[in-house]
Amino acid sequence: MKKRLVIFGAGDIAQIAHSYFSTDSDYEVVAFTVDGAYLTQAEFCGLPVVPFESATEAYPPSAHAMFVALSYTKLNALRRQKYEAAKASGYEIASYVSSRASVLNGGDIGENCFIFEDNTIQPFAKIGDNVTLWSGNHIGHHSTIASHTFIASHVVVSGGVEIGEQCFIGVNATLRDHIKIGDRCVIGAGALILSDAEPEGVYMAQATERSKVPSTKLRRI
Repeated sequence: MKKRLVIFGAGDIAQIAHSYFSTDSDYEVVAFTVDGAYLTQAEFCGLPVVPFESATEAYPPSAHAMFVALSYTKLNALRRQKYEAAKASGYEIASYVSSRASVLNGGDIGENCFIFEDNTIQPFAKIGDNVTLWSGNHIGHHSTIASHTFIASHVVVSGGVEIGEQCFIGVNATLRDHIKIGDRCVIGAGALILSDAEPEGVYMAQATERSKVPSTKLRRI
């Protein structure tokens, strides 16, 4: 018998979570919940949406788990706040780990993690609570990703890297081995980080500029 699951959220991330949990997990999604002030619809994905303030009455923690399906808004602070609120309400906190991810670290993965397909998590890596790994990342051996961090797609985290809490790592970023990324750092898309990053640092790769030659003037395309 599948475990009954309530998803916090009613946006794109919640819709994606519903799809993954429904097709590739031991959970049955039975409802959604949001803060009462943001409740604008009675149903989402064909299921009830209830105010979080009364969720424990409609879906008791004794018989339901919860998953907080939010993005990296406010540098993951909002997802952290709602995760902690769900946990304080007495809910078991679910994680989703794709059956198509290569999890080689013995399952050392925390609560409320959202780990998509094609992630490779090498031996002795540690994943904290409330961490999102979008599709296609490499998490190197003996690396640690602290809680409440969001890693976008196709990021390379080399061996022995320490990533702090509430970080955001953008698509195609590369972190060399044995460096430390401080709490609340933002590593932009395509960035190459070769040394330690102090907390609250912002690292952005230079964007490709438009050529002065228009596409209609190119001879070989």
